[in-house]
Amino acid sequence: LLTMRTTVIATFFGVFLICTYAAKEATKKTKKAKLYVPQIDCDVKAGKIINPEFIAKCPPGCQDVKYRVYGTDIYASFSSVCNAAIHSGIIDNTGGKILVQKVAGHSSYRGSFSNGVRSLSLPRWRESFLVSEGKPRKGVTYPSTLEYSSSKSTAVKSGNDRVNVPTGDAVRKEYQTSPVPTPATQMATTTPTPTTMMTDPSTTTPKPTTTPATTRTTTVAAAAKTRAGLHRVRDIAFRGTSTSASNRNILRPNTGIQRQEPVAAFWRATGSPAHLAVETDSWKPGLSLFDTGFSSKEELNPKPLESISQGNPNCFVDLSFLMDGSWSIGKRRFQLQKQFLSNMAQALGISSTGPLMGIVQYGNDPSTEFNLKTYTNSKDLRNAIEKIPQKGGLSNVGKALSFVNKNFFSDANGNRGGAPNVVVVMVDGWPTDRVEEASRLARESGINIFFVTIEAAAESEKQNIMEPNFVDKAVCRTNGFYAINVPSWFSLHKVVQPLVKRVCDTDRLVCSKTCLNSADIGFVIDGSSSVGTSNFRTVLQFVANISKEFEISDTDTRIGAVQYTYEQRLEFSFDKYSTKQDVLSAIKRISYWSGGTSTGAAISYASEQLFSKSKPNKRKIMILITDGRSYDDVRVPAMAAHQNGVIAYSIGVAWAAQDELEAIATDPDKEHSFFVDEFDNLYHFVNQLIQNICTEFNSQPRN
Repeated sequence: LLTMRTTVIATFFGVFLICTYAAKEATKKTKKAKLYVPQIDCDVKAGKIINPEFIAKCPPGCQDVKYRVYGTDIYASFSSVCNAAIHSGIIDNTGGKILVQKVAGHSSYRGSFSNGVRSLSLPRWRESFLVSEGKPRKGVTYPSTLEYSSSKSTAVKSGNDRVNVPTGDAVRKEYQTSPVPTPATQMATTTPTPTTMMTDPSTTTPKPTTTPATTRTTTVAAAAKTRAGLHRVRDIAFRGTSTSASNRNILRPNTGIQRQEPVAAFWRATGSPAHLAVETDSWKPGLSLFDTGFSSKEELNPKPLESISQGNPNCFVDLSFLMDGSWSIGKRRFQLQKQFLSNMAQALGISSTGPLMGIVQYGNDPSTEFNLKTYTNSKDLRNAIEKIPQKGGLSNVGKALSFVNKNFFSDANGNRGGAPNVVVVMVDGWPTDRVEEASRLARESGINIFFVTIEAAAESEKQNIMEPNFVDKAVCRTNGFYAINVPSWFSLHKVVQPLVKRVCDTDRLVCSKTCLNSADIGFVIDGSSSVGTSNFRTVLQFVANISKEFEISDTDTRIGAVQYTYEQRLEFSFDKYSTKQDVLSAIKRISYWSGGTSTGAAISYASEQLFSKSKPNKRKIMILITDGRSYDDVRVPAMAAHQNGVIAYSIGVAWAAQDELEAIATDPDKEHSFFVDEFDNLYHFVNQLIQNICTEFNSQPRN
């Protein structure tokens, strides 16, 4: 019996040991099991991923301006996830794992320059995200596969119902629909029941149809089923002899049917940056060619087109025309538009040493007909224009501007770098989406935006415009130079020469000028004995780090430098070096002088030797670095520099006097004056200084 008990106990113990060992092994395997981290592309935006929190792996090469980032630390959800991670310093351009957490939207996002990435500012957005090191948080389960939002149908809100309209179909322009769905922004309106006109875009004969007054949903659905040519009724034998825009949406009186213009509720596209609240400004009619203040006898009575067979080297621009391919324009007017573009190609004189021209056609979605390098002479370009077929669809100008900004002006598409980028937007009536945000981003990228609006909205139609005053919100400047309003498609040929004159006037293409390519920057460097040789080399490295962030050439930003003690020495002038490498080499060669500290005299010297020779179209920026109190007065020389248009930044180190730094700096002092306790910490102010320069530049009025 004792033996049996011993055997049972031994067996039980053995089983226990085996189970314990198996459990430990299972635990080890469980601990060794690694989280599978899904990879995302550089262009993936946080808003496209449904998961509220996830870990993902970014590929190499995401540090690129085409992957837009909005905000600092907290980013708007239509930012590139991976480029935001680089901006925040979590990863670098080699890629890596990141943790993303979705948070609520913010009322404003601040742009900044950090880790080689320039993020943009944004007034508001509905969703934000944070990015941190790609380590799992305790107690959180992370997905191995990410869920992406899809956009396959258009939601039109009508009363209490939503009607899903397949993409590719369209409703009339009066309904203000967008070609993709959104759960966000909606406009609640109450309108009379409309009578809908249905027109086949292949014919110019209108077919009136009335809809019962009982349900608006039926009306919208019926409109949605019609072809995309139903934005507006356009032609009755091309309106006979009439070219009045007021016939666009209203039946002629002799038909016996009078329609009321509705503005249906609409749903904004999820991925669209133009999410902002609906504008309530009153409509301001676009300026016509004859009342802009830029009219001339030459414009009123244009000369016959002059063919420039060898090209026009005096018009060195890279030009993109956004061609309206919407159904609202009709076949006849689409042909008139093509003839206008052909005339522009002839008048410009297309060549590799002069203007280059590409065309993007837009409707529901934009597409490139041909890019800048496809044709390098006017004859081939005109032949290609003649063969362009009409896309149809809505008039989504904002989407087209975003497309051009992100895709068109690239090296691969023939962008020449030194040539100003110009976009001319052709619009029949008004856009069916918002243009303000897309235009702002394009302008900040250095693109000059012109608008040619044909047959603008009549008074009875202005209630249907989604974004009142859309031209002023889009163009490069609101002074009339960038906007031409043409009363009829049949008079479009009259603006060929005036438009050529404007797009070729490179001195006035001010949106080509950005904060990085439009300044004369003069460094005024303290070389006094208190600085010392080692610290002086640190100052030069600081100067080089700032300089290399700018686009340097004869026509872009130029750099000059002055060193001072009791005396002053011009190290190099603005016109001495025209490449970034030459400038950086020149900075490195500056030799330490040693002596006293006469900062006031140095400011006067820099004003005379540098900034008096600055180009008229350049912003004059002085960056002064000093480590002590001046032996002479700085206030009078600084005030004189300010009055001559010099924007002064002062950087003080160690024993520099705060009151002098503030006197030297342009107002407001806190944005133009910096202090650091030791030379080795100067590098902290590189990004801040560049950010302040760009913020000040972008805050300039657009008039």
